[in-house]
Amino acid sequence: MARKLRIGWFTFTCSGDSSIILLELLNKNFFEWKKKIDFKYFKYLKSKNKLNNLDVAFVEGAISNNFEEKKLKEIRKNCKKLVAVGSCAITGYPAAQRNKFDLALKKEIKPILKEHGLWPQVKRLDEIVKIDDKVPGCPMDPKIFIETLNEYLKFKELI
Repeated sequence: MARKLRIGWFTFTCSGDSSIILLELLNKNFFEWKKKIDFKYFKYLKSKNKLNNLDVAFVEGAISNNFEEKKLKEIRKNCKKLVAVGSCAITGYPAAQRNKFDLALKKEIKPILKEHGLWPQVKRLDEIVKIDDKVPGCPMDPKIFIETLNEYLKFKELI
């Protein structure tokens, strides 16, 4: 039997809507995918996760604090390919809407950001790490996700 594709699914600052789409896709594709995919890290499915030796890390959401930045860098070190999933991961928006606030509104939210350890500016993934692929949409486009996943499944021995 061929080796399974080792994947991780990670969510940062966003609504988590792409994770819900993935769960719906799992409902439809579970029996086929369980033969081909080893979910090493996916908190929506598992309580015990391992962040090491991933073939592909799918990352949804923008980065808005030091903890998320550190975690994203750790993910990048532990995967062969990193896929930005959804608009927040790719463009920063809509999570990064505070980046465009006027000075008065930025001043108003400053204590809230400080209280929660958040940066004044939200960053998209590629501002912090190299990304290898993108699955656009808010939430992600399921068709593009499946096409992307299938490409990695075809070449899992090469990545």
